[in-house]
Amino acid sequence: MLRPASVAVSADLIRPPVLTHGLLEALDGVRHGFFTREGGVSQGIYESLNCGVGSRDDRGLVFKNRARAAGALGVGASRLATPHQVHGTDVAIVEEAWRPGEGPKADGVVTKKRGIALGVGTADCGPILFADGTARVIGAAHAGWKGALAGIVEATVAAMEKLGARRDRMVAVLGPTISQRNYEVGTDLVDKFRAADAASERYFIASPRPGHAQFDLPGYIVGRLVRAGLAADDMRLCTYADEQRFFSYRRATHRGEPDYGRMLSAIVLVE
Repeated sequence: MLRPASVAVSADLIRPPVLTHGLLEALDGVRHGFFTREGGVSQGIYESLNCGVGSRDDRGLVFKNRARAAGALGVGASRLATPHQVHGTDVAIVEEAWRPGEGPKADGVVTKKRGIALGVGTADCGPILFADGTARVIGAAHAGWKGALAGIVEATVAAMEKLGARRDRMVAVLGPTISQRNYEVGTDLVDKFRAADAASERYFIASPRPGHAQFDLPGYIVGRLVRAGLAADDMRLCTYADEQRFFSYRRATHRGEPDYGRMLSAIVLVE
């Protein structure tokens, strides 16, 4: 009896699980994904799909993880563009992808070029994916509390408008982010938000610990998106609470771990 031949499968061809949202799924010619920590090759505290070039994980393993994620979006690893995130409001218009770790210092990336996957890395902060399906313009942004307060949402929208997008046609989805239940902050942070906009106080509730509050970062980000005129939604997934699927900077800090992995969220115009 003949036995079937064994087939070797390249690790780069394995497709990791990916989360999607209907607002973006409904757009023709747009592919997106909020990746989890599952389906990669990293080990230990980085297990397993750590896509963070800025982490202290083995770079070769990080590159393999990025290749897997890019493949799931239908592009090669060399077509994945992620910026050097600095918790600011700069947004880069992407004409061609760069080598991993060589991107511009920015927290938003936008393009109208087909076949370039725009991505951001997160591990509690908010990953936002944007698209105008009519103008064929896409964007991705990283929004921690600093960037969200400073205006990364509005800066990304403005950069997309420069490429022909219109905010009344744009949709945006916030991926896995730390939830209010698990995000305790000092009252000094509450004061910063209140000083910028008194209405922001509704995103904070009292914490059981004196001198602290719990911040609804996802609610705040979606609120900024809606006020900017976009159709927006939140995946409603907490990075801190779901250890099996998500990395979390705050969880790693509470455990005294020396570093943490980063999830990739990315979007691409299909060629």
